[in-house]
Amino acid sequence: MEAFLQDLRYSFRLLSKSPGFTAIAVITLALGIGANSTIFSWIDSTLLNPIPGVTHTGDLYTWMRGDRSEHPSPPFSYLDYRDLRDHTQTFSGVLGYHDDYITLTGVAKPERIFGALTSANYFDVLGARPQLGRGFLPAEELSPGATVAVISDSLWRTHFEADRSVIGRSIQLNRRLYTIIGVAPPDFQGCKTGLRTDLWIPLGMDRFVWHSDRPADRATFWLNVLGRLKPGVGPRQANQELNLLMQRIVEHSPDAHQGPNQMSLDPLWRSPFGANVYLYQTLPTLLALAGALLLLACANVANLLLVRSVGRRREIALRLAMGAGRWRLVRQFLVESLALALAGGAVAVLITFWTAGTFDHFIPPLTIPVDLNGHLSASVFLATLGASFVTSVIFGILPALRSSGISPVTVLKEEALSVSGGLHKARLSSALVVMQIALSVVLLVCAGLFLRSLQRVETINPGFDPNHVLIASYELGPAGYARSAAFEFDRQVLAKVGALPGVESATLADFAPLTFSLHSQDVQAEGYVPRPHESLEIDRADVGPNYLATLRVPLIAGRDVAPQDTEKSQPVALVNQAFVERYWRGQDPLGKRLFTDGRWYTVVGEAANGKYRRMIYAPEPAVYLPLFQDYRDTVTLHVRTAGDPLGVAPAVEKAVHELDPDLPVFGIARLKAAMEMGSVFERVAAAFVGAFGFLALALAAVGIYGVVSYTTRQRTHEFGIRMALGAERGDVLRLVLGQGLRMTIVGVVFGLAASWAVTRFLGSLLLGVTATDAFTYAAVALLLGGVALSACYFPARRATTVNPSVALHSE
Repeated sequence: MEAFLQDLRYSFRLLSKSPGFTAIAVITLALGIGANSTIFSWIDSTLLNPIPGVTHTGDLYTWMRGDRSEHPSPPFSYLDYRDLRDHTQTFSGVLGYHDDYITLTGVAKPERIFGALTSANYFDVLGARPQLGRGFLPAEELSPGATVAVISDSLWRTHFEADRSVIGRSIQLNRRLYTIIGVAPPDFQGCKTGLRTDLWIPLGMDRFVWHSDRPADRATFWLNVLGRLKPGVGPRQANQELNLLMQRIVEHSPDAHQGPNQMSLDPLWRSPFGANVYLYQTLPTLLALAGALLLLACANVANLLLVRSVGRRREIALRLAMGAGRWRLVRQFLVESLALALAGGAVAVLITFWTAGTFDHFIPPLTIPVDLNGHLSASVFLATLGASFVTSVIFGILPALRSSGISPVTVLKEEALSVSGGLHKARLSSALVVMQIALSVVLLVCAGLFLRSLQRVETINPGFDPNHVLIASYELGPAGYARSAAFEFDRQVLAKVGALPGVESATLADFAPLTFSLHSQDVQAEGYVPRPHESLEIDRADVGPNYLATLRVPLIAGRDVAPQDTEKSQPVALVNQAFVERYWRGQDPLGKRLFTDGRWYTVVGEAANGKYRRMIYAPEPAVYLPLFQDYRDTVTLHVRTAGDPLGVAPAVEKAVHELDPDLPVFGIARLKAAMEMGSVFERVAAAFVGAFGFLALALAAVGIYGVVSYTTRQRTHEFGIRMALGAERGDVLRLVLGQGLRMTIVGVVFGLAASWAVTRFLGSLLLGVTATDAFTYAAVALLLGGVALSACYFPARRATTVNPSVALHSE
């Protein structure tokens, strides 16, 4: 340890004498390490710790019934959940929950918060012990009198000033009083990954919050289920048991389970419910590319150390001549590398402190309480420290071995620039530059593919016109509106908003496109015979009069939803082209019927396909039902304006409040801005991979400049002789540029081959561009070739200015 501390002190003294070299090396390493620690902070807060505030999540598994997709509906009824929970032998605990918005009333202005109906064992199964009070009792799960609530730490602090006597106080939800019985642990935000829940109430409160009695209906699937495996039980064994239990339930109640009923399990980090379903592929891909950037940074610093070792040859020779062993010198060099890496890691921590919280910058204005930011946790700090140690070995070992292998006799005879030593280091430096160029090609190709994909996303036709459209939402159920009163309120809102100056048309819908708010449900098409276990769940939208016209969705046949489509008229529906293609291919859909929501609807219109979930998705079958025939209490106004949509936002909000001043109006935004949520993960990937590519290009340019400059200085004597014998300046220029061009060509060839192998794994993340896009590959090769030649030009130009007499005299 004493020797290590001595080496460390010597390293700091040595590095402080070369501030320029030290600064460049530290910044280079900080960028490489910081890129990795930033991405790791997101992985840590989503995949490794999918439930903040809960430490043991490795044995928590979400349950899925039926076909898998990235946007499944809650798969279980309460009665199914109860039977599975009571009979499973492989899980130590099973919880059920349903999350949605709740209106917090009894405050100055009604607020809309994200809450959850939960089973009584919710906090016990998760191991999230309330910091104040208690969780729910078994008797409170379905009791109609169990008006109790557990609030989040955030809600406790913002609405109750962190008062520790909050237990027993009342909170008003949807104009009904609930008693606060607990405050959730700090940082705990529920068990749906990436979403922040602020309040939990028992399942039996469904009839008061959402005015339904879903727990009593086996055919109503509305619960998500999460279970904790018993010790020693594997997911495969548990999955087999659940399928047997589910089979018995289906045999007992076949009418309530018409679709596919196979069971599957997912670890919480890969849950199909929540944001991780979009992240568990994207974030590891970004981390792998950040790792390539770190390797490139290591190669760059290794080259800097090789160049720097030339000036230390006599020092090293003297230490060897005085009896220092080679491995003693290697240790000294590695300690110097460690000092650089730790300094780079320290700067990387500062970078990560800023960048870990940047995920929210990519999230457009939404009503969904998304929380995907990373945090500079202890795990991230330790990972950064570990990366610094590993990095020091990666970039330090080759220069250490090369520098300690010199001959003391040769150096002390002042043959410092001997051919053997110079050529050996030049070859090693050249090999490192080739590796840098190859890694740069990989990163630039990936960046180019993501950027071209994002460009296609931005220019693709979503199937509607989002320009000059304002969206604003409100919810009538929590405000006490019955079905008929809600219909009348919606009609009055449309009339008032449609008459505002600057408004061309207005409509309502229970979703806004590309904002993760579209719903799905089972739909049976007349005359279509489903395949065995085929899922009939498709996208379903409830829309108001003139929806297609307001959104400018092309109408293929038939008509739009009309004001006359009311409860008292014939139930009608519109379908899109993908629906017709799947269920009624080659047939006229007009006049055909479909069954959903317990009744038959007659198709009166066919609309063009559109993008309503994510921009990268192919068109899927969709059904539009008239809002005034299929009641939904939460709706979104879509207002097409002549000018800037936000210019009429105050008037729209005022129009709603003139009808009900206590009704919260939320989610006010331009549709164009809000629908960016449909491409948020593509934009994150493009932004970060693009940044990695830019840094890779810069590091490659610096690397090739350094090695060509170094070898040019090594060959000063040679150039002097060539020019003395009649060589022209152009000959020397071509000679030096040729050296750089050879390294560039070799590096680009290796890089393109590696890119072809790597990018095959990116196909699912790209839209409108293949992983082997020839244009991207060619553009990267030309760009890197041009940058490399530019970096070679300056040392080549300097070589042409060598005075033969001065060069030969100095030698």
